[in-house]
Amino acid sequence: MSNGLLRRLLANNGGAAAAEMALVTPLLLLIMAGGLEVGNYFMDEHRLVKAVRDGARFAARKDFTYFQACNAAPVDTVAPIENVVADTQTLIRTSYLSGGTDQLSNWSGGTISVTTRCSTGDGTTTYGGIYKDMANGARKVEISASVNYLPVLAPFGFSLMGAKLNAKQEAAVSGV
Repeated sequence: MSNGLLRRLLANNGGAAAAEMALVTPLLLLIMAGGLEVGNYFMDEHRLVKAVRDGARFAARKDFTYFQACNAAPVDTVAPIENVVADTQTLIRTSYLSGGTDQLSNWSGGTISVTTRCSTGDGTTTYGGIYKDMANGARKVEISASVNYLPVLAPFGFSLMGAKLNAKQEAAVSGV
């Protein structure tokens, strides 16, 4: 090789942009995929939190006769509350009482718990309003849900083993 040819070859920077792009592309793809996955996770979490909140609001607005008195049997073993529990679970899962498509794609592995408890305070609390005649305290509905997270990039081998979406909400039974 002649000296002139070597100088021209070393001075040529025509492929520099392509080489730089080849080095940066994997990092850019990783950032894009990560952003997509994080966005999907937060969107699914938002859907679950909103669904649980709506379910608690729905169950809390049922009449007092649907709920056992405080210090009685658990709520999910006594009729007619069974209907309220089933309707609440359907509402949380599909956002419709009549059923339909699940709000989250991985509900099959999820759990929804609907329970009640009494807020009795410290024993000296005097309740007013709609709770004034309830000696054992105000009834509250507690809803909790847990669903395995299904990554949007799962078809490409990406897995968040054991990642769960969880939500919990409580509401005072108002009987309206």
